[in-house]
Amino acid sequence: MRNKLSDLLPEFPWDRLDPYKRTALAHPGGLCDFSVGTPVDPVPEVIQKALAASSDTPGYPTVWGPLELRESIAGWLRRRVGAEIGPQAVLPTVGSKELVAWLPTQLGLGPGDQVAYPRLAYPTYEVGARLCGAEPVEYDSVDELDPARVRLLWLNSPSNPTGRVLGADELRTAVAWARQHGVLLVSDECYLELGWEAEPVSVLHPEVCGDGHEGLLAVHSLSKRSNLAGYRASFVAGDPEVVRELLEIRKHGGMIVPAPVQAATVAALADDAHVAEQRGRYAARRAALRGALEAYGFRIEHSEASLYLWATQDRPCWETVAELAELGILVAPGDFYGPAGDRFVRVAFTATDERVAAAVERLRG
Repeated sequence: MRNKLSDLLPEFPWDRLDPYKRTALAHPGGLCDFSVGTPVDPVPEVIQKALAASSDTPGYPTVWGPLELRESIAGWLRRRVGAEIGPQAVLPTVGSKELVAWLPTQLGLGPGDQVAYPRLAYPTYEVGARLCGAEPVEYDSVDELDPARVRLLWLNSPSNPTGRVLGADELRTAVAWARQHGVLLVSDECYLELGWEAEPVSVLHPEVCGDGHEGLLAVHSLSKRSNLAGYRASFVAGDPEVVRELLEIRKHGGMIVPAPVQAATVAALADDAHVAEQRGRYAARRAALRGALEAYGFRIEHSEASLYLWATQDRPCWETVAELAELGILVAPGDFYGPAGDRFVRVAFTATDERVAAAVERLRG
């Protein structure tokens, strides 16, 4: 019998939540689902209009997209991130998860290579390593890693799941290590515009990387800041040689962002007003949930950015998941993100105001 690629992969984490979701759904007041960070608020009108205006596009779009799209990405990076970058060094992608999962394969990694990622991390970093046959390696500090074997080093700031923000000094240390050893550093910055108690910094900022972006990539998404998870709008930017190599690979694979989504991306990146409005919604939900969780007996760690509260009762995470499910509240167990999270739960504040208020009432008894 042939080997199945799926046999290389871990169990899909969220499948394990199904029994607890059934319990939570049975609550008389209904389910309050904080397990997945999926947007629930409307797509901003300016973006919807741009999508609709580009709906009559019968021809094939390009993988790289039109110059207008790449200039809008580069302009946003300069304006919001402080990165001096040109349109030749950016590439639209079909959602950031797709890029994370397939980047090691597209870079030509395989058996004998290592892909390193934080000890508490988004599960897809490990999946990307396994899909190409490389070895996934967790780390707390880059000094723990074997520079002779690591080919790809992932950073994630703000972190999913913890909401931790890496300071400029920590980023500089990682950049220096990667450049010293010829390791490609890729920074997942999908929550960069969602800092609450800390201001996230991009690895592409000159105070972090100096005058150039050699050996560096940054991944960004419009899913969270613009409610575009359903559009699969994202991009990668950085070292122009690496971007060009990815472009060639992705052209052969037909990994193309649909033309209407490309137009919507231009509109989304040009408008900061809707981002500020959405931040306000999330700030209110975050404050309400944090207060209720702390009153219930949780301790919140990190969580200074992103769309999550990293919460603990100092007991096994699945016990906490089960207890909250009886209240009709569904959260993600911390061990989804590695064994180091086995006494935490991740609480996403991406539910509606009404569902957040219902959960707060239940937690406060």
